Amino acid sequence: MSDYKLYIGSHVSMNSPEFYEGSVKEALSYGANTFMFYTGAPQNSYRKPLSELKIQEGKKLIKEAGIDESKIIVHAPYIINGANKAREDLFDLSIKVISSEIKRTAGFGCKTIVLHPGAHVGAGAENAIKNIAECLDIVFSQDNSDVRIAIETMAGKGTEIGITFEQVRAIIDQCHYPERLGVCLDTCHISDAGYDIKDVDGILKEFDRVIGLDKLLVVHINDSKNPMGAHKDRHENIGYGYIGFETLYKFVHHPLLNGIPKILETPYFNEKPPYKQEIQMLKDGQYIEGWRE
Repeated sequence: MSDYKLYIGSHVSMNSPEFYEGSVKEALSYGANTFMFYTGAPQNSYRKPLSELKIQEGKKLIKEAGIDESKIIVHAPYIINGANKAREDLFDLSIKVISSEIKRTAGFGCKTIVLHPGAHVGAGAENAIKNIAECLDIVFSQDNSDVRIAIETMAGKGTEIGITFEQVRAIIDQCHYPERLGVCLDTCHISDAGYDIKDVDGILKEFDRVIGLDKLLVVHINDSKNPMGAHKDRHENIGYGYIGFETLYKFVHHPLLNGIPKILETPYFNEKPPYKQEIQMLKDGQYIEGWRE
């Protein structure tokens, strides 16, 4: 384990006036050596031009801190849904937004963008998988960057797609550009989807069998407010949910996940970010009872 390389960080904001420079400063204040961010508001497609986002200033801080830029993660906005073609305008919007976000990801010097696969809204999982693959094919056919999309494992809320490893694998298999696709494993989501999260070795073995660990690009480290199989998708602070510190620590330090970025998306408490405390505990392997109080 001495050669284990831990990349751990959290979701960070990107707000005026410092934008990306501020994102990097926030991550560093948490003791992180990676982070995840949205290139604009997650709930819409309005985006400021890259030239206004202080990218070079942020990259300078990244270099000074010795952070591996390739481990920094972008998250696509929530409005994307390539799973349903009932409304062609929304399907076309999804293609447009994903294409734009890939270009923006490359503009920041990042290599990975996390994407929620979407919801079938009554069309059925089989059709949805075909639609997502078609959406991604159109995007990749018009893009020649080296940015990869990490399809996120989902909790199964409503008609979400990507709630089993088999569904995620089917999207990759049906896409004509499988080398451009990878996976984001979310601990809260797979627990809520019904996987026995406490069997860390078993989950990673199953993931490797169905998808392949070589496809795993990022892990979201989140506790869950709900028990296994709840299909709710409500994240909880580390140690305060049904998953617990011990299991999450195993994911963070598992030898099979060496070098893969681990990103926390746990909720604020008392209007404060929890990430500095959570990252430190996960680094040290020492859980502090009542740390949030």
